[in-house]
Amino acid sequence: MSLVVQKYGGSSVADAEGIKRVAKRIVDAKKNGHQVVVVVSAMGDTTDELIDLAGQVSPIPAGREFDMLLTAGERISMALLAMAIKNLGHAAQSFTGSQAGVITDSVHNKARIIDVTPGRIRNSIDEGNIAIVAGFQGVSQEGKNITTLGRGGSDTTAVALAAALDAEVCEIYTDVDGVFTADPRVVKKARKIDWISFEDMLELASSGSKVLLHRCVEYARRYNIPIHVRSSFSGLQGTWVSNEPQGDRKVEQAIISGVAHDTSEAKITVVGVPDKPGEAASIFRAIADSGVNIDMIVQNVSAASTGLTDISFTLPKTEGRKAIDALEKTRADIGFDSLRYDDQIAKISLVGAGMKTNPGVTAAFFEALSDAGVNIELISTSEIRISVVTRADDANESVRAVHTAFGLDSDTDEAVVYGGTGR
Repeated sequence: MSLVVQKYGGSSVADAEGIKRVAKRIVDAKKNGHQVVVVVSAMGDTTDELIDLAGQVSPIPAGREFDMLLTAGERISMALLAMAIKNLGHAAQSFTGSQAGVITDSVHNKARIIDVTPGRIRNSIDEGNIAIVAGFQGVSQEGKNITTLGRGGSDTTAVALAAALDAEVCEIYTDVDGVFTADPRVVKKARKIDWISFEDMLELASSGSKVLLHRCVEYARRYNIPIHVRSSFSGLQGTWVSNEPQGDRKVEQAIISGVAHDTSEAKITVVGVPDKPGEAASIFRAIADSGVNIDMIVQNVSAASTGLTDISFTLPKTEGRKAIDALEKTRADIGFDSLRYDDQIAKISLVGAGMKTNPGVTAAFFEALSDAGVNIELISTSEIRISVVTRADDANESVRAVHTAFGLDSDTDEAVVYGGTGR
């Protein structure tokens, strides 16, 4: 009897009918001879509604209480899903993240998993139950406070439990049929990918592809847990994410895996930085000490007449105020002239392991953007990824132009989005 971990996103359990549909799918897996552990997200837009409610009560909610509030959404989902499964004649038990043994650090709102001790889950499934676990949450190792894992935390919960329980596969159910060559909400002719490597999926996830989050894929690669991304609204095969194609499937690695875009970032430019050793280090030390993660970095050539340069970098919009405040505190010490903040940008990324051995990919990428009349502000590359920053208004047109230029458009049916949120 193999053990399967299934995760259902908010769009899959958005209402009572959705919960009953998911319960039937879970029971079918149990009838097929699997032990089943389920990780569930909050219903529909519940988390966003709770965040809005907190903002109405307090402009800066205390981290501990904010986490206590947000975890309520998943607890509602897990209890209702357990009830629906029992109504179908099967035993089920629901568990919070802390009851499931998800141990985290003490950083509220974006905690990281330190360990998973799933003793209670193991006992429950050994007794014949279907175990339902609230995603997105855990308990801190020090202080035993309830914590949340940040956006996409339910995916990470599912993969972490799959690793701890030595599951055969972690199935991630969402509102699309798998991982596509682009966001099907933007590119109607996006193609579903049958299999993609952890390496390429990591790059797509970190570049803005919303179907899987970077931390989830990173965890799966570390513990070699195959992920099967599927739709809870259909019975179609989805996308396998693993080191190698699963079973007898022989799938050749594509030259280009897909095009991702991200409009959740902002750009900060530090203007007039003295071009001497240590200045960049001081800037990014201030950013790091404020707890802000940065993405792309570009430093201009120093002007010979002034000995000054500009340094630009991108970061999440939600971290913009924090980064600006941290840099302003160091302004006198570093001696830069001013700061510019721009949150109307988009990152467009082309991803594919095959670009390492195929000359001309870079030229074709930039030609496609040029032909679409898109101006490029920043460029960043790795062995298997090219990313550029453009105006936010150009994001959709850029994705479609690049997708078509690399022959990724499907010749058959348009991609179906069943729910509408992608999570």
